Amino acid sequence: MDETWVRDYTPFRIAGNLYYVGSYDLACYLIVTPAGHILINEGVAASPAMIQAHVEELGYRMQDIKILLTSQVHYDHVGGLAEIKRLTGAKVMIQEADAPVLADGGRTDYYFAAKGPTFTAVQPDRVLHDGDRIKLGDMVVTALHHPGHTKGSCSYVLTVRDEHSSYKVLIANMPSVIVEGRVTEVSSYPAMAADYEYTFASLRKQRFDIWLAAHASQFGLHEKYQEGDAYNPEAFRDEAGYRQEVAGLEKQYRDKK
Repeated sequence: MDETWVRDYTPFRIAGNLYYVGSYDLACYLIVTPAGHILINEGVAASPAMIQAHVEELGYRMQDIKILLTSQVHYDHVGGLAEIKRLTGAKVMIQEADAPVLADGGRTDYYFAAKGPTFTAVQPDRVLHDGDRIKLGDMVVTALHHPGHTKGSCSYVLTVRDEHSSYKVLIANMPSVIVEGRVTEVSSYPAMAADYEYTFASLRKQRFDIWLAAHASQFGLHEKYQEGDAYNPEAFRDEAGYRQEVAGLEKQYRDKK
């Protein structure tokens, strides 16, 4: 396991009611509302204690988390999900194509199945589809089905506000290719190539003010924000960086097609 996945990182306010509560590289996001909170991504099995400490350091309560989402069902993003659900009683919402993998602990993952279970299984409370809206109080998060990396990978779109402005935020699931061979030859995921084509087309169309991702390294967090920096949503306005990252991943995909 990459040590940056469990290396502590000071939590901070990204924009409005959106906060970073993850590790140095595994990005976890807290969306705060008067009706309770939403957590996107739960890290590895060792992450819950760190996430809880970060939530509390920001002045919020872990028990007020009502909804748990994830970018994808791999152990680096759902390894801590079962424990966080136990701590909070929050509802787990997962994209339809990833729901069976979450429910069996990764046993039916197209890539990691040979390893057996890779995380503690969790039964989802709600199955999501492309364009579904997740509502909590006056907060609305829209799920975008962006398959390829996993069959049910999701990006999320939301609008947050602070004292001066509002920001449309895209938390993008960046579709890296993890298979060694050709994507067209993955018998356990015959729709992989078509899914990647769909996802890249969708990602190219996205418009936003701020973009983030499931890994800090994917959106250049440490170049945009240093621990202790003042609140500055403008640091995350980086459309050129987004387009470059998407183009690079698409080239990686086409080289393996």
